[in-house]
Parts: sequence; structure tokens; C-alpha cells
Amino acid sequence: MPESKGLVLVVEDERNIADLQRRYLSREGFGVHVETDGGAALAAARRLRPVAIVLDIALPGMDGMELCRRLRTEGDWTPVLFVTARDEVTDRILGLELGGDDYLTKPFSPQELVARVKSLLRRAAGPGTDPVRRIGRLTLDSGRRTLRVDEEPVELTTTEFNLLAFLMHHPEQVFTREQLLAQVWGYAGYRDTRVMDVYVSQLRAKLGDASPIRTVRGVGYSVTDADTAR
Repeated sequence: MPESKGLVLVVEDERNIADLQRRYLSREGFGVHVETDGGAALAAARRLRPVAIVLDIALPGMDGMELCRRLRTEGDWTPVLFVTARDEVTDRILGLELGGDDYLTKPFSPQELVARVKSLLRRAAGPGTDPVRRIGRLTLDSGRRTLRVDEEPVELTTTEFNLLAFLMHHPEQVFTREQLLAQVWGYAGYRDTRVMDVYVSQLRAKLGDASPIRTVRGVGYSVTDADTAR
């Protein structure tokens, strides 16, 4: 038997979709545990400590957004891929603001779901040998995946960390939203580049006046000295 790539928690109340997700993830070497109820899924996440969670938003008992919010409140930063039948921008943004790392809109191909999960895990692992980077009041360690502001730890989601790490490893360079999405998500052609604005806003809120992220109007974002960031 090949070694498992880790356990993925699939939270989906439509049995046929859950079975499809299980089958394709299993083919790629993942262990899969399925829950159909939000409350049971929260208990399973706490008990099983999966490497990733594929989380439907519309669930009985507790919806996916509330489940994700509770995990993040508890300090659980397991990568979360939201799945939603609704293509509303507000739903997607709210999911990201609650700590989700990516999302898929139904209907989707199972191959894309597997690719998204694998991309999340690659980003979560990160490069193990990158040096510590210091800009302004920030100290980022890509190997340990830690961030400190004035020596105080700051908790970031997987995607927030990877976005900040990429910018800090390319200081003073300006990147478009499309370029950042390709780097952070691992593939180009993302449909809605506005999600990048959500992540930048979240980072700035967490970093406060120590944020080194600068907006370049009409282009995108860069990292510069915190004293001059806007």
C-alpha cells in the first residue's frame, strides 16, 4: 500500500458529490473522511486533525462559514477549500474573510478540486530553506511559517502567509493582482481578481500600522518600508 498523503475532511451533504470527491481524492493517495452535518464535521476536524478540509457552505446544523469561523477562533489554521452552489461575490468574500483559503463554485470538475487541494497543501508546506526576512517591524520565517510584529506573533491563514511571504521576498517590486494570484494560488486565469484585494485588506488589518504593503494605483501591490507604506 502506498503511503497516504494525509487525511482530507470532506464536508458535503449531497451524497453523490461527496462520493465523487472521495473517489478522486483517494485516487491521488489521500485518506478521506466524509461528514454531512456541520456539527459532526466540527467534531471530526477537532478529533482527526486533517491536512485539509473541503467544506460545503450550505450544510444542515451548522453552515460551512460558521464551522470555519469556529476553527479559526480556536487557532486551527488547517487549509480550507470552500465549495458553494452560489456564485455571489459577497459569499466568496465573506468566506475568505472568515479564514478560507480558496473556493470552488458548483458545478466543478473533480480533477480541479484535487488540483486545488494539492495546491493548498503545497502552499501550506512552503519552502523549507527560505531565510528569515525582516522588513520594518515584521519578521517572517518561511521555514517555520511564523510571523512576528515587534516580536509579537501574528496568526495568518495559509493564503495570507503565502501572499505576505511572496511580497516580502520581492521587496520594492510591483505585482499585478493577476501575478499575485498566480503565485499565491499556483495557477493563472483566476476569474475574480478582487479576492486579492480582500486578502490585502485582511493582512493590513492584522498588521496594523506595521503593514509594509503599498498600493500602486492602476497596477497592484508591493512591499516597501513600513514607514512609507500606504
